[in-house]
Amino acid sequence: MVQSNDARDIATSVRRLLQAGRQMQAALARRLGVRVTDVQAVDHVMLTEQPIGPVQLGDRLGIRSASATALVDRLVAADHVQREPDPHDGRRVTLAVTDHARREVGAALRPLIEQIVLITDQLDDDQRTTVRTVLDQIATAMRDYATGAEPGRPGAGDSNREHEAPRGATPPVAD
Repeated sequence: MVQSNDARDIATSVRRLLQAGRQMQAALARRLGVRVTDVQAVDHVMLTEQPIGPVQLGDRLGIRSASATALVDRLVAADHVQREPDPHDGRRVTLAVTDHARREVGAALRPLIEQIVLITDQLDDDQRTTVRTVLDQIATAMRDYATGAEPGRPGAGDSNREHEAPRGATPPVAD
């Protein structure tokens, strides 16, 4: 498949955004005095529509079960997440981000969130819709790649919808 210059330029911009995101996570971890994996874990728990447990969190982070347990123990001790009984399966626990973590992350990210608001406020409604749609589609394509789903298959990415923020939700760190 031959890429147009525009498609190549957009793909490069996406790669730059992803790289900046990784740099932002590292900076946030330093500011909070935690590990980058801790920041990533809290982000996964915060942005899922469906509650996830320690095993699912480990799968998403690409770490083994024992490492996921140690990570969750560390996050619980730091009051960043809490374990809650699964209402549908009494043998299982799910994870929830604490109010303390929301406040701490929100305060640390406030300058970044304010910059993003200034940038997006320059867009009209149609442009915001287009940007949101394109970003959602790129995120779905990336999740499909990560899970091995076939691109372009009807319903591809649907099993990963729990990774998305609820439609219309503001960034949870802006609390």
